[in-house]
Amino acid sequence: MEPAEDWLVESLRLYQDFHAFDLSGATRVLEWIGDKGILVAGYESLKKNEILHLLLPLRLSVKENQGLFPERDFKVRHGGFSDRSVFDLKYVPDTRLLVTSGLPGCYLQVWQVAEDSDVIKAVSTIDVHEKEGRVWPRVAIFSSAAPGVLHGARLSSLKVVDLESQKTTYSSGVSDGELLSSLQVLDAATFAFCCTSGRLGLVDTRQKWAPSENLRPGSGSTGGRWCAEAGGRGPGPSMASLGSDGQLCLLDPRDLCQPVSLVQCPVSTPSPDPELLRVTWAPGLDNCLAISGFDGTVQVYDVTSWGGMGRQVEPLFTHKGHIFLDDNGMDTAPLVTTHTWHPCKPRTLLSAASDASLHVWDWVDLHAAH
Repeated sequence: MEPAEDWLVESLRLYQDFHAFDLSGATRVLEWIGDKGILVAGYESLKKNEILHLLLPLRLSVKENQGLFPERDFKVRHGGFSDRSVFDLKYVPDTRLLVTSGLPGCYLQVWQVAEDSDVIKAVSTIDVHEKEGRVWPRVAIFSSAAPGVLHGARLSSLKVVDLESQKTTYSSGVSDGELLSSLQVLDAATFAFCCTSGRLGLVDTRQKWAPSENLRPGSGSTGGRWCAEAGGRGPGPSMASLGSDGQLCLLDPRDLCQPVSLVQCPVSTPSPDPELLRVTWAPGLDNCLAISGFDGTVQVYDVTSWGGMGRQVEPLFTHKGHIFLDDNGMDTAPLVTTHTWHPCKPRTLLSAASDASLHVWDWVDLHAAH
């Protein structure tokens, strides 16, 4: 049998649920809007890119599998067009607003999902005053009665802007030009940042800029470029940073200076596009995370027994569907551009790839099945 046929037969055992879709263009963003819908957006340059609000197939939006459903596909609920590439998109909880960042242009765009029609329309812009043309601001949202947009391309340009008045409510006030790879709001007053160098920090916006930080990922790491995410359920470290050579560092936010462990994930090559690196914690499982951005796979890990420095680790599960279901006839296999966990279904993930495929999959934990 061909490898693809092997995989299709094997997939009956490996997956509880599997849905494959084709978008009109590849996306780098998968943003939840409630637990039944997601937002996607194209990132091609020199063309109009669609921003779509998609409703999940009925089968995936109920709490329990209740037999067969007639709706097996995503449904487009709202849509709009962006004149720019969309590299980052964040939904503002409890509103109908979205914020996007991308190229070209030194500004963020604010969009509104219409209540009485199927349109997503641009309603305002937020200036970011970045001098260089090729860097774009990372974005995160402080959701409160008065939502704030946290944004910055570098540490020096980090600020929080009130979404309604567009007044700056916090800024780093430093001249540090290190490039940011990710921003994440943790609660009403704190956020985490990760620089492309692997430098991590936690910031309290109630005080002047004095982050508790880790200046480098861990002794002996070469890493290249890094991204990070805080989260994690269960005991143990709750911050993970991922290097473009497959090194994964776990940290305890209470002491960022001493990494808890630094391991090597089995990636075939360093990431061909470190902008697409992603590490995410499972919201519904203890000590589980997923990584992507190296090839056409998403790898899921259980970090429970990790410790020490430099050891090799093996994934609990590897999703290879984007490789074997690729029918675009391209010479090179697609690259996974992003992935996200379902907010309520513990082992369900969504992943998107450079061939515009979008997969929803629920893996069977074969270890637990024994």
